[in-house]
Amino acid sequence: MLLTAGNLAISQSVRQLLTDYKNKAGRSLWTASSMYEAAQILGEAIRTVHERDSAALDKFGISFNASMIFGGQIKGERCRLFQIYSAGNFIESQDESVYLQIGEAKYGKPIIDRVVSLDTSLDEAAKCALISMDSTLRSNISVGLPLDLLVYEADKLAVTRFVTIDEKNQYFRMIRDTWGEQLKRVFDGIADPVWDAAPEIVGNVLRNTNMRSKPVRVPLPEDMSGGILPVALQALAQDGTGGLQQ
Repeated sequence: MLLTAGNLAISQSVRQLLTDYKNKAGRSLWTASSMYEAAQILGEAIRTVHERDSAALDKFGISFNASMIFGGQIKGERCRLFQIYSAGNFIESQDESVYLQIGEAKYGKPIIDRVVSLDTSLDEAAKCALISMDSTLRSNISVGLPLDLLVYEADKLAVTRFVTIDEKNQYFRMIRDTWGEQLKRVFDGIADPVWDAAPEIVGNVLRNTNMRSKPVRVPLPEDMSGGILPVALQALAQDGTGGLQQ
């Protein structure tokens, strides 16, 4: 399984090269002895495309930008997941980093951070991923449907759960409507802040009456310190009758 983000032309070039690329040992993506070796082969393919295309891209002011998530399982070892960078180097997901994410991450990441853990089931993880994507779709107009969702079960050694999601998908429409309603309900259930409360009051106090901090204020210009508005500000403050507004 390979996910890509960044320059699409670079990603497609790497994917095409991978179909018959072999490392120094003569092994390809299809004959790699481990997922780690397969990730190394993918990294070498990225560097090969970089050596071929980066100079030409630089002439047009285009940076070599491609990031990928590569995962899967080879029989006899555990399922593994890697994030591969433009330089061809990579990191592997560990217990301390239970998920990897590329592309537009800032809108959907907080949801995953709060929900996903080592104990999360695959169905719950899929639900969380779709909620995360819905938040990204809502907040970033450059991201849109359709979405491809693949859920791999360890030791299956086959793709058994895959779906392309468009605006007609029943479950995703339910996610979109329900998540928005639940967020609004939770928001309404949180108490409003209490301002200027006595120090002894406990609960929901945003500011108490004896706090020492004060806002930083910029001193008025000298031509305003006498209380007379400059001509330009007087003109802006006039109402329809020629008088100054309150």
